[in-house]
Amino acid sequence: MSVYTELSLSDVHAILAHYKLGTLSSFEGIAAGIENSNFFVNTEQHKDAGRFVLTIFERMDETELPYFMRLMKHLAAKGLSCPDVMQRNDGSLLFEIHGKQGCIVSCLSGKTLEELNEVQLRSSGQALAQLHLAGSDFDEERENPTGTQWLAEKISKVLEKTGELYGPEAEKLLSSELAFQNSCVWETLPRGVIHGDLFADNILFEGQKASGIIDFYYAHSAPFAMDIAITLNAQAVLLSENDPSRIEAFMQGYESLRPLEEDEREALPLLLRLGALRFWVSRLYDALFPRGGAMTQTKDPEEYHRKLQFHRHTE
Repeated sequence: MSVYTELSLSDVHAILAHYKLGTLSSFEGIAAGIENSNFFVNTEQHKDAGRFVLTIFERMDETELPYFMRLMKHLAAKGLSCPDVMQRNDGSLLFEIHGKQGCIVSCLSGKTLEELNEVQLRSSGQALAQLHLAGSDFDEERENPTGTQWLAEKISKVLEKTGELYGPEAEKLLSSELAFQNSCVWETLPRGVIHGDLFADNILFEGQKASGIIDFYYAHSAPFAMDIAITLNAQAVLLSENDPSRIEAFMQGYESLRPLEEDEREALPLLLRLGALRFWVSRLYDALFPRGGAMTQTKDPEEYHRKLQFHRHTE
């Protein structure tokens, strides 16, 4: 989450006028993350107080936004601790400001952590399994936004400029891994709604226990094992000697609620490579083709370069 579109006090008052969320007391921009403009919004209504997150969507396809709104409402209704989308007075879930669409969601308790210990990883695994189970009867589909075509297009672009950050080794690695992943078939794996971006800054904790999952704007339909691989890379793989026990802790938590099938276990090492490739390419592209913003963060591509090399060597 970041701030690319700045809001004035009058802008926020105008937005809240179409909700029954109370009187605005304060708001502030949220700097973490890189995709949308986000603000904490605090309201007061008589003796009650409310804290919400207001999001303005910066580069998402507006036709896809209703999918995310309905997904979050579905998951929240199923008991998953995730943001619930606030309805406007006319029943709609999205507003428009400065030519962009946005929404307001509930603010969950807990805080994000920079690094999870093994107890927290086990709880995170349980939370991801809960998400997959809660979304099992969600009847809408969304195609993977970072699939093989996306990878090929982005890799083609970054190969034109990788010399600015790397050398010939990176060009060879990108090309060979893309060719390998294009030879793999994942259609037979169990699938459904996945989060697609469950980094440590997208899961909240109260002490050792996960208290909520946020930021569903990469959610789509895909193999559950792909979500597990993305999350393991993001939360458990530190490229340290403790990685095996960290991975095991996460998987114990996940499988306590949803045991993996044998083909998922066999696919996981290859999906760890695919997940590392996707995020390396995404970060490379953002570093080589940066966007402007009032408060922005560009994440280090080298982390996922090393993770891809690690998974290739251990396969």
